[in-house]
Amino acid sequence: MTQELISLLAAQGLTEDGSRFGVVADELIAARDGAVVAPLLDLGLIRASGVDAAGFLHNLMTNDINGIGPGGARFAGFCTAKGRLLALFLIWRDGDDFLLMLPRHILPVILKKLSMYVLRSKVKLSDATGERALIGYSVPAGISPAPTFGQVITGQSRFGVAPIEGGQAIRLDDTRWLLALDPTAAVSRWQTLAATARPAGLAAWQWLEIAAGQPRVVAATQEAFVPQMLNMELPAVAGVSFTKGCYPGQEIVARTQYLGKVKRRTFRARLAAAVAPGTSVYAPETGDQHCGTIVSVAPSPAGGFECLVCVQIGAVEAGEVHVGALDGDRLEFLALPYEMT
Repeated sequence: MTQELISLLAAQGLTEDGSRFGVVADELIAARDGAVVAPLLDLGLIRASGVDAAGFLHNLMTNDINGIGPGGARFAGFCTAKGRLLALFLIWRDGDDFLLMLPRHILPVILKKLSMYVLRSKVKLSDATGERALIGYSVPAGISPAPTFGQVITGQSRFGVAPIEGGQAIRLDDTRWLLALDPTAAVSRWQTLAATARPAGLAAWQWLEIAAGQPRVVAATQEAFVPQMLNMELPAVAGVSFTKGCYPGQEIVARTQYLGKVKRRTFRARLAAAVAPGTSVYAPETGDQHCGTIVSVAPSPAGGFECLVCVQIGAVEAGEVHVGALDGDRLEFLALPYEMT
């Protein structure tokens, strides 16, 4: 983001960590009930350019990258040889290039790992975080989007990419959009959206992400999950293709799908106090052995906190899962907006 936009956001009250503009509880209620716009300061971009960019990414990711056209995006993972996720990306085209969005704090490590696969491929990878301002926009069903924005996105399908003045708008689900903007256009676009949507920080946006059942992989959870543990093969998450061919860990992911049984899934839950991603959870059935891991956490508009937690299905069915220890905070499981089939 440009210094001009950063200064504008600070003048409007955005905290240094990007978590809020004002009272978090008010921003959360606004995110639940109305339109909000949020600067996504915790996300970064990798650019893949060159004639081999599509094939290079296709051979590394869990999803079909060759199939991404100018008007579409894909959610995809990057795994170890053992099928464990190192990163999750939203990937879309920018002209002849590809942009890969991921948590900013793991970007340098992932960029280095991806670069190790380049070898003789005609592809260049670079940190493109400074090339785009990333803004989240959310409006519940039944509420009209901002007028100038709504005219562009009317009828846009999920993961559809629409050109807008100064950049691109990507529909993430029924209520959320990602705006990837040229820094010079970001200030005017922010002001236009903020005229009808409440500015909100990362706390509110991350709650929206949890409510949508959309997982993240952060430093503390790298190599903790195979894709199915994060519901990635389900149509609602849509992060795995089983017809695209080989990639690191593909054999394990395919074996899990066709020969094994997924014993852990990602669920949404409420808890009283905040904990860090990567925190273990426990159940009476498993005793001192943990039965799952916290994926992501955010404050909730209903009070307390909500999380996505990857946990043994049997423990959830038994109804008693605790955070950190057997006598820790008990999780209250909530509905996801999609079925786990």
